[in-house]
Amino acid sequence: MSDPSWTDGILLKIVNVIVYLLFLGSNVYTVAAPNDIYYTGKETYLTPAPWAFLVWALIHLLLLGTIIYQFFPGGKVVIIDGVSWRFPLLGVLNAIYVNLWASHHYVVAFIFALFVSSGVTHIYYIVKKHHSPQSIWDELLIHLPFSLYHGWTSVLVVLSLFEAFGVNALTTPAGIWTKVFVFLALLFLEATAATYAFSSPEGDLPASIAIAWSLWAIFAHQKGSAFIHWTALAFAIITLFWVVKGAYGLGTKVWGGSVRLEDEERAPLVGDS
Repeated sequence: MSDPSWTDGILLKIVNVIVYLLFLGSNVYTVAAPNDIYYTGKETYLTPAPWAFLVWALIHLLLLGTIIYQFFPGGKVVIIDGVSWRFPLLGVLNAIYVNLWASHHYVVAFIFALFVSSGVTHIYYIVKKHHSPQSIWDELLIHLPFSLYHGWTSVLVVLSLFEAFGVNALTTPAGIWTKVFVFLALLFLEATAATYAFSSPEGDLPASIAIAWSLWAIFAHQKGSAFIHWTALAFAIITLFWVVKGAYGLGTKVWGGSVRLEDEERAPLVGDS
């Protein structure tokens, strides 16, 4: 049987390209610039350092590969047949969220952050549960971007929550309740990173890294409250253990795969002897 033509599902492929450009454009002027002037959001006691948002740049770069990969047989099976119209829906929701955030409509932005998180979670589940990687390209251009995206949206939901309902750190000192809620938010992020680490035998390293990166950025930026500053450091250090666990699991999977391949190659020789 011949490979499917790159024109199969061409309507959805074109829509994916258009939505990706919309998604990219919505971030270029708001959160993707690597400098301190891009951040125009509300300053809260959970706001990370500006460099935390460089995760967006990596996600966009990886998703560009995803968009290109959809025109190849391996990518078509997962992106067009599996993920289907969920990707363009996610792109539209994300673009709306970013523009609401940029225009300081924080409560509505928080609601759309939940929609974005739900959309990413649905795609993440489909990719992880029904489309195990069949090649290095599946791993790099499908599993990696959506793992990173899923971990990053966990951070965005928490940040959006504080922007919608938290106090302004520039005008209001951190009271006891603010510190309690920040502690719970940091605990939630650390626990989420741990969940990723134990989600499978090899864990989910990119998702854990996205959260660890954010916790270190929160530690670096939050200097107005000693309690929040050092608590963020403590949770960032703990999260590194989950990153190491994920790296070890991934390394074991790769090494184990090579060992199994070697064993399979030896099997016929043993049988013939």
